[in-house]
Amino acid sequence: MHHFLGYVLVFVGGGIGAMLRHGANRLGMAWLGPSFPWSTAFVNVVGGLVMGLFTGWFAYRGEQTSQFVRLFLTTGVLGGFTTFSAFTLDAVVLWERGQYMVAGTYVVGSVAMAIIGLSGGLAIARAWLG
Repeated sequence: MHHFLGYVLVFVGGGIGAMLRHGANRLGMAWLGPSFPWSTAFVNVVGGLVMGLFTGWFAYRGEQTSQFVRLFLTTGVLGGFTTFSAFTLDAVVLWERGQYMVAGTYVVGSVAMAIIGLSGGLAIARAWLG
């Protein structure tokens, strides 16, 4: 039964994360247009930052946090929210449009900023909780 509960929590969290991602995509399209995948980049950076915060929290104050809560938040909500599959699709579309420099900048920038976001979240968590 415990394993089943983990799957249910990931399923529900993933749905919540996907709805949040959809909202970010709609806002990004409305505010910034379709010329560059800003909302996908934003979601990946914010997802990395929040993952860093959660990881730091679990490491420093998470001894009372159940594995179910961790699954719900990380694998579920953040897994549904971040968009690496959408990221790769956007990169290929830019490439196929012949926008090689834009595609390369998007790939390198998104990965670097997501790593920086996660590192920043972890550093904030360490400073607050460590």
